[in-house]
Amino acid sequence: MIENKIIKLKEGNLKNSKEVLSNLADCLIEEKMVKKSFKEAILQREKSYPTGLQFDGYGIALPHTDSEYVIKSQIAIMTLEKPVKFIEMASTDKEIDVKTIFMLALKDSNQHIKILQKVMELLQDKEAMSMIESFDDSKESLDKLIKLLEKYELN
Repeated sequence: MIENKIIKLKEGNLKNSKEVLSNLADCLIEEKMVKKSFKEAILQREKSYPTGLQFDGYGIALPHTDSEYVIKSQIAIMTLEKPVKFIEMASTDKEIDVKTIFMLALKDSNQHIKILQKVMELLQDKEAMSMIESFDDSKESLDKLIKLLEKYELN
């Protein structure tokens, strides 16, 4: 479910949510996990159904779109050096600062709820999220992140 190539830690050159979403979608397209149309679908869905979530002390984004754009199920993960603004879920204009993005590309709509539940368990673990935000782009940090994701059965 998680490919090392689609984990980007401490990205520093992305200025807004559109750049973040485009960058992660491009990675999924490059690895042939999703169709080329996935990128536009994810950007359009984010406009209609924002995916920012505010937790106690940190904001995350959980972008996803329909399974018809997915070739192979995958979760792409990105952390940012500096937060970017995302619109909060269930809002049309409330912006939140996001440093961690979990982009879901799920082929089987039946697995969607199961994966979302596991991701939400992780996102609600303040200690785990603090660790994820602290990871740099070293092999050691990547290994620690993979181990943490395995704990939540997201590997």
